[in-house]
Amino acid sequence: MKRVLLFFILLLPLIFASYELFVIENVKDPIKYIYTFTGTWALVILFFTITISLIKKWINLLKYRKMIGLFGFFYSLLHFMNFFILDAELSISFVVKESLDKPFIYLGMISFLLLIFMAITSKKNLYVKYNNYHKVVYLALILSTIHFIMAQKSLDLLQFSYILIILIISYFKLLQQILKKNKI
Repeated sequence: MKRVLLFFILLLPLIFASYELFVIENVKDPIKYIYTFTGTWALVILFFTITISLIKKWINLLKYRKMIGLFGFFYSLLHFMNFFILDAELSISFVVKESLDKPFIYLGMISFLLLIFMAITSKKNLYVKYNNYHKVVYLALILSTIHFIMAQKSLDLLQFSYILIILIISYFKLLQQILKKNKI
């Protein structure tokens, strides 16, 4: 029951975006809106995934971490599909050209490839084999954060608050890793 509820909670952003785009039709630039919306939610969910171990004393969501992480990948996939289908119109040469012209795109691509690896290897039998490689999520999050910052033409208070939250989470994760190493 909790898993079904969590599933619907994680789908709420997509339902909201669909409502904004197709029912209200209040969005002036749909492609930019989808970029921003899916990219932000991918980043938020993926950062939440790594904070699960930090908050387990208060709320134990460890058994749902895989599901939450896969939803982060899902929003990343929507973000990429927006680029590939709506912006590039399925043109691989456009994707390559844009990636070479705009460094923030290839940072996003590298991050997305890392997330694909993690999504594929999150299956139980593969996770046992590739568990140690799942620490690559930190690299993916760093690259995604840089991608996010570079994609913004100018930073406003909201972007600075995201960066502050990311730095706080990073600090506590680093502290957690240091304490974990010293206990062993």
